Amino acid sequence: MSLSDNTAVSAGRVALWPVGFTLFSYEHIFRNQTFLNSALVSVARVLLGVPICMLCIICVAYPLSRSESQFPARKIYVWIFLFTMLFNAGLVPTYMIVRTTGIYDTIWALILPGAVSAFNMLILMNFIRNLPAELTEAAMIDGASHTMILIRIILPLSKAVLATLVLFTFVYHWNSYFDGIIYINNKDLKPMQTYLQSILVRPDLARMDSQEREYFFRLNLRSLKAAQIFVTVMPILLVYPFLQKYFTTGIVLGSVKG
Repeated sequence: MSLSDNTAVSAGRVALWPVGFTLFSYEHIFRNQTFLNSALVSVARVLLGVPICMLCIICVAYPLSRSESQFPARKIYVWIFLFTMLFNAGLVPTYMIVRTTGIYDTIWALILPGAVSAFNMLILMNFIRNLPAELTEAAMIDGASHTMILIRIILPLSKAVLATLVLFTFVYHWNSYFDGIIYINNKDLKPMQTYLQSILVRPDLARMDSQEREYFFRLNLRSLKAAQIFVTVMPILLVYPFLQKYFTTGIVLGSVKG
């Protein structure tokens, strides 16, 4: 539908192949400067958000994976994280925190509130706990610090789960649109999904300029939505092949019982 003529889409004549091949929907998307700015914001969000989230998850998961003799308060912190998964304070307190901390209407409002995912942290923590304890014990006998153990032993053995969590985090940041509606007021800082949601799901003609309105009336909404889906999914399709081997390794590791 994204590559088909407006008349063919409206008549329901599009099935497997394009009918009346045209790139008008993509032309509308990519010639729009607002869309290009929002795409750059989404790219910047991913480039900042994924490393920050992974760093926070690793720094939390490793201490919580240690035994109670090494970390006596481990169970307390684990229950604190589990509590956040079961109970949520709601949107209003989160919004007040974002406003009070001064990150409202900045790109950090899209990154910092979700920097530590309790679900991802628990996945990594359990994976590290299932690694042979003899590896870390031997390293400690040789005088290695916890930082050295994490960098030299734990992380190289956790490539499969880390690749999985990187993809989870990437998809979260790339597809998220609601936080851009709540925390971003500046039009130039809205991520791509928020911009497309405002144009396609809830089109506001009053906020469109004359060029946007002209293209909007010439477009078929189904064609434009199809083009939107293809454009937004393409980065994920490009990233997935590079992580597929780690997914396979993770599945094999999880299926083998000693």
